[in-house]
Amino acid sequence: MDSPSPQLISQALQRRLINRLKTQSDDAVFRYLADSIYLEQRRFDRSDIPPPDAYKRILKRANRAIRKERSVMIESLVKLVDYYAREIHNPFSERTYAITSKVLPGMLTRLLTAAQPSQLLGNDFDPASRIVVQGPTEHLKQLSANHTLVYTPTHLSNLDSPIIGYALVAAGLKPVVYGAGLNLFSNPLMEFFMRRLGAYTVDRRKQNQLYKDSLKDYSTHAIKTGFHSLFYPGGTRSRNGAIEQKLKKGLLGTAMSAWQESLQEGRPREVVIVPCTLSFSLTLEAETLIDDALAEAGKSRYIITDDELSETRTVAHFARRVLNLDASVYVRFGHPLDVVGNPVNREGHSLDPNGAVVDRREYICNRDGEVTPDTQRDQQYTIRLSNAITQAYQSDCIALNTHVAALAAWRILQHRYPLLDDIQRASLRKEDRRIKRAELVQSIDRIQQHLRQKEQLGQVHLAISNTATAILEDSIIRFASFHRQKAISIQGSNVDVSPKLILYYANRLRHISFPEALK
Repeated sequence: MDSPSPQLISQALQRRLINRLKTQSDDAVFRYLADSIYLEQRRFDRSDIPPPDAYKRILKRANRAIRKERSVMIESLVKLVDYYAREIHNPFSERTYAITSKVLPGMLTRLLTAAQPSQLLGNDFDPASRIVVQGPTEHLKQLSANHTLVYTPTHLSNLDSPIIGYALVAAGLKPVVYGAGLNLFSNPLMEFFMRRLGAYTVDRRKQNQLYKDSLKDYSTHAIKTGFHSLFYPGGTRSRNGAIEQKLKKGLLGTAMSAWQESLQEGRPREVVIVPCTLSFSLTLEAETLIDDALAEAGKSRYIITDDELSETRTVAHFARRVLNLDASVYVRFGHPLDVVGNPVNREGHSLDPNGAVVDRREYICNRDGEVTPDTQRDQQYTIRLSNAITQAYQSDCIALNTHVAALAAWRILQHRYPLLDDIQRASLRKEDRRIKRAELVQSIDRIQQHLRQKEQLGQVHLAISNTATAILEDSIIRFASFHRQKAISIQGSNVDVSPKLILYYANRLRHISFPEALK
């Protein structure tokens, strides 16, 4: 299904805006417009980059309209939404995707190497040997025939979207539309890849409510009209490497809105949520992300524009070193959920906690089968869905050798320095963070045995070596392949560790409970 033109998208978002404003007072409309103007003007006052001329003219007209009658203010809001809609939307073509998907492995190679892929990785490079795709893909293919699938992955790296794009093609699943940060379009090859595989533009610098509502309206419209979608409910990349525990409810709520609208319009289109967990042996931006997480103001920075992805040579170096190692990346699709968090079976039916089939429409419809609007109810259902997704993240997490070795090393430092916090441990002097190799092997052994017990309970998935020694040796090879500082390196009978990096990789297993005495 080809995506509509920018004009049709703009018209759809304008209609949603106008419908939303019908129930708003004049004061509310004034505040809506004033918020957009004030926050955007303040953003540009603090930036060295001037606004585009067209946008500057729209903001000036909106500023003049702010004290005029309601119709003039609404007209200014409509013009802003038209600008946002055209900025957000990137036309997607099924035909282009069909052609592109045939050469996707080669395109992925070119994207990750960014120059001369045959020289960097070799002519026999095959992403399938490096990117492992798991999960109930046949189930998802069956559902996609008459359901709209919304994928909700964990978010580690700016390379996540092209890797998931490859995973969809490898699994035989249909393409998706997805939001991509504006900063990613600064990389020409990344931009070429994303625009042709369903990316729509998200400018996280815009914090005004009108822009946020435009993004939600775009997502709702795409889902309702049958476009399979993907968004990262965690919002931004995990700064500390841990699996997301709290999700942003805004975009998740668009799945509920799209489903209800389709029922109200008499063209029901069932919507299914697919959690997706990504696990990387190494993360391209790990050093920048953990530094940001540990910095006092790190959490308020939100947008990182100068990370490792901004340097073409760095991406090439990462691909050459990391993707030459087998099974470096795992993409695991989770079991599908309905929009209120119930599991969905192969026939598309929702199941209650006892496994009995339930009619999901009863959650939002009256006895006559009519949708009853209730914002508070829908918010509670979205919270329930959010909890189900985070639970899926945890049980679908794939522990890799680098995670286990890093966790073992970090726990040794925790036991050695119990009175220090994470920031203090991450700043230890070199002589204070040296570990006996035998002690680290013993710690790895205990942790991997505990993880194997957790795997039997379905609480984690493992892709680790058979012995503690093998886990350590493989991790050392991987850690030595890319980062400026080696997370773990052998120095005779000792091991030197980089506390920041081992904290980042250890955090991937942070959600798993370990006995206090377990080192």
